[in-house]
Amino acid sequence: MKKKIFILLFFVLLVFIVMYLYVYKQHRNITDEVSAYNVTVEIFEKDFKENDSLANVKYLDKTIEINGKITSLEEENKSIIIDEKVYATFSENFPKGLTKGKNINVKGRFVGYDDLLEQFKLDQITIEN
Repeated sequence: MKKKIFILLFFVLLVFIVMYLYVYKQHRNITDEVSAYNVTVEIFEKDFKENDSLANVKYLDKTIEINGKITSLEEENKSIIIDEKVYATFSENFPKGLTKGKNINVKGRFVGYDDLLEQFKLDQITIEN
């Protein structure tokens, strides 16, 4: 009888540990991840115009690098807009030295397309050289 209780407690503890590790897993560190795709804004936009469902499957929640020109800066929101189509937010402090018109290469996580503003959204971006 003691053996059965011990085995039962062992399995209950094992299930609890697995559930805990699943629920409280570490957050992704986009900075350390290898980019799944390296695209320009034009290619990114073209993929979505051709087939938005397929493009969402391809890019959504993936780490991507986008190349383009800064068209707007929003320091208070820690964000930039690239080629008037990509709204990208920094995970850390807003970097110094960014100016409108500067070509930039950023890496971040694609979180979706905003139909209302017609912008692609990236978060946790970092500047890549």
